[in-house]
This record gives sequence, C-alpha cells and structure tokens, in this order.
Amino acid sequence: MRDFHYPGRSAVIATNGMCATSHPLAAGVAVDILKRGGNAMDAAIAGAVLLGICEPQMTGIGGDCFVLQSRPGEPVRGLNGSGCAPAAANAAALRNRGLTTIPLRSADAVTIPCAIDAFCQLAEREGKLGLDALLQPAIHYAEEGVPVAARTAFDWKKDAAALQGAARRHYLKDGKPLKPGELFRAPGQAEVLRRIARDGRDGFYRGEVAEDMIATLHAHGGVHAAEDFAAARAFATEPVDGSYQGYELSEHPPNGQGATALLLLNILKHFDIAAMDPLGAERAHIEAEAAKLAYDARNRFLADSDHTTRLAHMLAPETAAGLAALIDTKRAMPAAAPLSEAIHKDTVYITVVDRDRMAVSLIYSIFHGFGSGIASEKFGILLQNRGAGFSLEEGHPNELAPGKRPMHTIIPAMLKQGGDVIMPFGVMGGGYQPTGHARLVSNLSDFGMELQSAIDAPRCFADGGVLKVERGYDAAVRQALADLGHKIDVPDTPLGGAQAIRIDASGVLIGGSDPRKDGCALGY
Repeated sequence: MRDFHYPGRSAVIATNGMCATSHPLAAGVAVDILKRGGNAMDAAIAGAVLLGICEPQMTGIGGDCFVLQSRPGEPVRGLNGSGCAPAAANAAALRNRGLTTIPLRSADAVTIPCAIDAFCQLAEREGKLGLDALLQPAIHYAEEGVPVAARTAFDWKKDAAALQGAARRHYLKDGKPLKPGELFRAPGQAEVLRRIARDGRDGFYRGEVAEDMIATLHAHGGVHAAEDFAAARAFATEPVDGSYQGYELSEHPPNGQGATALLLLNILKHFDIAAMDPLGAERAHIEAEAAKLAYDARNRFLADSDHTTRLAHMLAPETAAGLAALIDTKRAMPAAAPLSEAIHKDTVYITVVDRDRMAVSLIYSIFHGFGSGIASEKFGILLQNRGAGFSLEEGHPNELAPGKRPMHTIIPAMLKQGGDVIMPFGVMGGGYQPTGHARLVSNLSDFGMELQSAIDAPRCFADGGVLKVERGYDAAVRQALADLGHKIDVPDTPLGGAQAIRIDASGVLIGGSDPRKDGCALGY
C-alpha cells in the first residue's frame, strides 16, 4: 500500500466495469457506454474515437490501430488495423532522390489510415450498440469543443511546428498552439464522423471525405489513389506469446513490435532481477543492455507479416540465451545499430473490461506528434506518417513497397496467468513500448508492486546511443550508470504512459492510470 503522506494516486477499484485511458472525458464516455448496456468493445471504440478530439496531436481518424480482445474461456484474438503504402509507392524512386530515410513530414510518409475500418468491423462483429451510437460522443465534443488538458497542451506546443498548410488552420488558434483550458473544436471531423455513422466505412474511404484526403496528399506530392483508400482493410491476427516469472504475455504479432517485448523478457530471465534494487543502477543497466540487443533484433527481422520470416528465431530460447551472454554486468556496450524506424512518443491507449469480463486492449496512433503535419483541406483530417517506419534499404524485410504495411511501434498487450487473462494493458511511448511492457511485467512479478505503484515507478530507456533516465531516479543512480559507460540524458518529456486493468481473482477490477498523462481509470 502506498504511503498516503506523499503525493500520488490510488488504484481505482470497481466490480461492474472499468476503463483506463489517457484522458478523463474518454474514460467517462467509455464507462457511460457500459452503463447503457454496451460491452467492452463498444466502450473502447467510443472512447478511442473521442481521444482523437481530446488528444489530436496523438491520434485521430487519419491513423491506425491494433486491438487485442478476450472473453473468459476463449483465446485472445487480435485485429490489425494498420494501413498500407499506396500502390504507387516506390522505394527506388526515393533512393534516387538521395534519400536514405522517408521524410517524416511528407506525403511519402503517409500510409492509408486503417483505424476507421477496424472500428467499423469491430462494432459490427463484437459490439452491441451499433456504430452510430458509439460515434455520438465524439461528434458532440468535436462540435462543442474539448478544453485542452495540461499534458495535451505541453505536447501541442512541442509539436506545433510540424503543422503545415491547412493543418495550421485546423489545429492552431490565431497561429499559436492551444493552451490549457482553451477549447478545441473540430467541426470538420464531426461531419466526417456523422457520415461514418450513417454510411459505415464508405463514409470515410469513398466519396467526398476520401477525395479531400487524396487531393491534399497530391498537393503535397503524394502518389495516393482512390483505389488505395477503397481497398483499406483491417484483418484478424493471432497473438504471439511468451512467459515470465509465472505470467504469460500475449502481444500483437508483426507488423507490430510486440515480439520485441517478449525477446526482452526472455533475455531478462537470465538475470536475477528480483534480487536487485528495483530503482537501482544494476537493474537499469541490465535492462538497458537487454533492450539494445532486443531492439537490434527487431530492426533486423520485424516487418509486414508477409515479410517477417525469422519470428520463430527471434523468440527461440536459445536466441535469448545467446544475447544474454553478450551483456557485461560491469560495462555498457556501444549502441546497437541505428533504429530502422523513427522513434516517437505520440500514441493513445485505452483498455476496457465489462461486467462479463470481456477485455479489450486497444492502441491508436498517428505516429509522430500531429502525424505527418498534413491535414485534409476541407475536413481537417490529420494524416499519419506511419510510412516513416519503412526502411529504404534495398532488400530489407521492412523496405517500402506498394501495398505493404510498415513495422509499427504501437502494441497492445494482455497479461495472463494459468491461461486466463488477468490484465489488459498498454504502455504508450513509441519505441519505448516494448521496454515499458517488460518493465511493468517485471515490476509486478519480480518486485510484487501494486498496479498503480508499478505504473508510477521511474523509468529509463536506452535509445539512440543515450540512456534516457527520468527525474524519479536518484542522482547517485544516474552517476552509477554513467560510471558504467552510459551516456545519461534526463529528458524533458517523461517516458511512456501506461494504462492497465487488473482482473482480480475475487472478481474485483483494479485500474491503474499513468500520472505522466492527463487520464485516469474509472469504474462503476
């Protein structure tokens, strides 16, 4: 139990249903949907779409999603709601322009948004209330306005320079980022959502809305076509699984990076993490070294599922054993190969569990802050820059190609015990996410932390040749890590943002929500 003399928050406890996410309005809407008779999928969709209005720098209908879901006694199932490169995409043409990576804020980085198709499929197949009802809260707030929350305003200011063309009109106020408490309205998106509510996916992928996105992309040099949007489809997936200290972890398969979290935990099994100080230099060092190796494997092997051929090797016990043997407990290794995708920290995550213990783990993103920075002229749909996750290296499994999905950083997860789901969770934060998954699982299993404490605990992340260390670590720990050879950076922006719901054996739901974000867990 936490010490109530100190600032912090308690876990939220309820019995009938619960949502944990990064904005309280979305959490409130999700719980309201549950009270109206909707199930966890209904609530997750309604909350997720609203997050695109509450946190437009993080996500929106111009982005992608991944979803894991479970019902008691049934296996975890997945849905891949990530979009493809356009049919006219050409890696060689970009290389001929002298490019070695895809420019982050360009039409070349825009893949076809697929989240809306995923939401339409899930509402029809898994939901109870119907898509029309689920979109009404987001339509209301898009028209009436959402007061900008503190963390959202922090990110808005940090990423506003990415906005270009019509996006500046739709997402700035008098040419400036919105401040805490100012109302953000998106009447164009409200109209798009009304059309989707009425016409389903065709309201987005065909007709005037699609034409608005395509015309905007062409004006920015894009090669996207109406056929690319009409062909966008989410598809069912089977999770990849691993184990750690009595728990089983289900992750979304490639093109997501969930296998990286499993490899990282497999490496950590070779060290007595539980014997270490949870906030000490020894644990931080071992985790950082394991992450360098796991991410190097990710960059080599993970891509579109049709192009990922060495997943079994990546997850094999002998692979983890060989990598663990490379770790020097007394010295940091040089940074592994540069990351093959652009790291970002801009994603939203929502998890919902209902009274029947259906659990949904949903992550939804436009990639970098404000995505590509390109918004459609009429409706103001911000377009993701997921294509920046492709490699331009000829022959690489993740090389840009027509109709191909890029390697994605966003990953939802489910923690299981004895085969039963006990905790849907996610840890936002781009490249940090596999490390965040591993650390949260380790906090719970190795150190027996309560859920909210496990989320609150300070974090570090080996990223791009530096070890990012949050201010929650003591100065002595930072110095000890520097003495081991790590280049220490204390970032202005905290690492990640976790949300989780623990399904207790007693039947109680325990929700944890990251104070690094604006959100909360709510139940009833």
